[in-house]
Amino acid sequence: MTVRRLSAGLVAAALFTPGLVACNAAGTPQAGSSATPTASGSAAPTASGVNSDAKQALLDSTREISNGNFRFTMSGAGSSAEGQVHEPSQSAEMRITIGQPTDDLAMKLDLIHAKPDSWVKLELGGKTANSIPGVQKLNLGKYQHLDQTRIQGNRNLGFDFDKVDPAGSAVLTQGITDVRETGEGTYAGTLDVSKAAEAGSVDPTVVTALGPQAKSVPFTAKLDPQGRLSEMVVQIPAAGQAAAQEIRITYSDYGNAAAAQKPAADQVVEAPAELYNLFN
Repeated sequence: MTVRRLSAGLVAAALFTPGLVACNAAGTPQAGSSATPTASGSAAPTASGVNSDAKQALLDSTREISNGNFRFTMSGAGSSAEGQVHEPSQSAEMRITIGQPTDDLAMKLDLIHAKPDSWVKLELGGKTANSIPGVQKLNLGKYQHLDQTRIQGNRNLGFDFDKVDPAGSAVLTQGITDVRETGEGTYAGTLDVSKAAEAGSVDPTVVTALGPQAKSVPFTAKLDPQGRLSEMVVQIPAAGQAAAQEIRITYSDYGNAAAAQKPAADQVVEAPAELYNLFN
């Protein structure tokens, strides 16, 4: 396993890439859930078979996300993340875990963005962590201040306040190929993840490996009482050597997220070259 394959990519790239992150000591992908959601209930399909009302409800459910004031979680493919985005203060925070201590390589990141600054606290573990060049300079237990000129456009360490959703749920819902309401505020159907690849949510190599399956990936979704997306679960099928994976995304506290807190000065050091090399 290479270090690059464990990079966070705002988590989304790792989470939407089955088997990319979590490998055991033998380097084989860890199995994930392969359940397929069941879709039932009344529907008013269009000529293409898509329930237009249900799809529109899901498209509308992502609009509040673009306001950039929410908490979120993501999990899948041996990774998890939680955090908050607070556009009013131009700040965001993410806590990311990639892999397990028993894997060849595992990573924990605490990323804080308070425009125009960014910091990351990094913890590298796993059986091969000590072989990473400069690991002693990375596992410091302190926040490392990032040079914005070196992380501009870097999806691992940077944050784009023009694209505030780490999961890209709006793009995912636009790729819906079939959907029906299964209960009050609950939906199930399929989506075309190859369209999500255009936004960087799914690694193009995985889309290629999925082949025709990429056009019809099962998902379920839940909306809160205000019609806002609260949960989306995507079932990525097995592809090539990668096991099937369940990707779970949740949103909460719309309009009530807090500004990210900058780390204390005595807990900050400047990021060394080894950090940038790790994620580039």
